[in-house]
This record gives sequence, C-alpha cells and structure tokens, in this order.
Amino acid sequence: MRGLVLVALALAVVACAPPVRDQAPEPIQDGPPTHGRFDPSKIQYPVPRPEPRSPYGNHSPYEVLGVTYEVLPTARDYREIGIASWYGTKFHGRATSSGEPYDMYQLTAAHKTLPLPTYAEVRHLENGRSIIVRINDRGPFHPDRIIDLSWAAAVKLGIDQSGTGPVEVTTITFPDALTYAVGPARLPVLLQVGAFSELARAEAVAGQLRDAGLGPVRTENARTSQGRVFRVQVGPVAHAEEAIALVDQIDQLGLGQARFVYP
Repeated sequence: MRGLVLVALALAVVACAPPVRDQAPEPIQDGPPTHGRFDPSKIQYPVPRPEPRSPYGNHSPYEVLGVTYEVLPTARDYREIGIASWYGTKFHGRATSSGEPYDMYQLTAAHKTLPLPTYAEVRHLENGRSIIVRINDRGPFHPDRIIDLSWAAAVKLGIDQSGTGPVEVTTITFPDALTYAVGPARLPVLLQVGAFSELARAEAVAGQLRDAGLGPVRTENARTSQGRVFRVQVGPVAHAEEAIALVDQIDQLGLGQARFVYP
C-alpha cells in the first residue's frame, strides 16, 4: 500500500532510526491476513495520553523520493480532510519510523508531518464511522493520500475492501502534561479495568471497584484462543465527562489505566 521500505531506509540515515531487523522474504503485494479468522469487535481502542516525542522519526526536515517534508512543531489544532489508505501483511513486524514494530492488528497509523507519536480521531466522511488511532509511523508518500491506517484500523473504519476512503483527521492533544484521559470515540462506553485468567482475581478487582462506589461493575466470561478470560468492566457510561472521571478514579485505586471498549 505504500513505500515503507524506502521510508525506513531514508529515516535510518537522517533520523538515526534503528536498523530494520532481518525479515523473511516479503510478499510481492501488500494485503490483509491470508489465514485464520479475525474478529474486529475484539480490537481495543487506544487510550490517548501525553507521551514524549519518539527519539526516532521526528527529524526535520527529511526527504523521501525526492520530496522534502517538515515535521510540525505541535499536533495542536490540526485538522485535515483527504484520502486514507492502509497497509498490512507486507510490513507486519517491521520497524516503523518511530522504531516500534508495526502491528497490523492494532489501531495505529502513519502520517507525513505530525509528531510521533500523536493520537488522532479519523472519521469516514461517507459512512460516518469514527476511530481513534495512535500515529507512530511516516507515510503515505503518495500525492493524494493524507494518512495510512493499519489493517485493523481500516477494518474498523470500513475501507479495508475499497483500499481507500475519504476521511477527516483531527488530532487529540492535552492542555497540560498531567492530563491523559479524553472522551471516548462514541457513547455509551464501557471501561475495561482488566482481563484475568483466574475468576478469583477478577472478582477481587470487581469487589474493589464496588467498594469504592464505582459501577455498575460486571465480569464478562469470554472464551479466547488462549482459553477463558474474565474481563472486569465498569458501565456502560452514557456521558463523556463521567467516563473521563472514571478513568482517573480507577487509576487512583491502583488498578491502572482503564481502556474504553464499546458494547
């Protein structure tokens, strides 16, 4: 779907990016997974939070395919309308421009000029679907495209079959360094506090939430390829402000950062 190999080589020189590890022979064409079933409803949305700039992939200016790009000094107040594309199996497991391995099953994306990492909401202008992605890569270096989505993000947004689609990209930024919780992508929303292999551990966490006056609390019993898992969730919550406050309250209980999931 895009020239990530050239990008990785260019950024390895100008941005001191880590070298790409040896890979098995790559497919001739990019595409979706060719084996097994994938349930997109199991994808968890990333929870936006302030992060330091990656030491890799933020060198500015940089040049790819004879074109010079300048990384924006900030992601604040950024909004753009254009065409989104996606990339998949050809790059799965390879180093992104930020040095992180590309995982086509996570909600990530590539952008030419936004700082790495940046969180953004991507809205499909035709079907109305909206997702949150974490931008950790550079691209797409194609003149009529503004963002390259992971395969999972393309599935959630509904462009995996068409290959491209019209979108609006709006960045998510923070008023200060201590703020990490933002509103969910849509409502109502559940806050998943944890997923446990043992029912006793899940019930203990659920009890801690109830004792703190948070709720409603539910324990979801699910079967996965790795066996049974017990997910502890709070909600559903109908208001964004309440969801944001719950993220902070759960963190203060020492239970970590809850994730937004959608019923």
